[in-house]
Amino acid sequence: MADGPVIQKACERALKQGTRLVDLIQMVKEFRQTDTTTPVVLMGYLNPIERIGYENFADQAASVGVDGVLIVDMPPEEAEEIGPLLKSRNLAAIFLVAPTTSHQRAATICAHGEGYLYYVSLKGVTGAATLNADDVAEHLAPLRGNDRFAAMCGFRHP
Repeated sequence: MADGPVIQKACERALKQGTRLVDLIQMVKEFRQTDTTTPVVLMGYLNPIERIGYENFADQAASVGVDGVLIVDMPPEEAEEIGPLLKSRNLAAIFLVAPTTSHQRAATICAHGEGYLYYVSLKGVTGAATLNADDVAEHLAPLRGNDRFAAMCGFRHP
């Protein structure tokens, strides 16, 4: 994927420490002991989830109070197996939309997503460029007109 140096270094540190997905789930459990209202979304790659099993992951995530899951390398069309497992456990399946995503593709993604839509505001590697707010606003305008997206994100359009 397009992880920049900050994310790459964080992953390297986590791997050096032997951190696993089950450790992260335990961290969420501990966090929920003192904070039950802050939304928690797990964002990562499919491999660790496949390793522990979709159903096992969904059960564990739901049991500790995770609110949503963003699997960055899983498009909605490939979420046929895990999507229903997440939904049945009240875990929002969150998907990515990029500046290069067509309007038709964005509508498909919105139709499958829940919770919110993650808009990748930069083309290229994360952290590699400065953000152009006008460009982002231009790309978001058509999404705001999508009823599903508007409902997920709380937008009201005329």
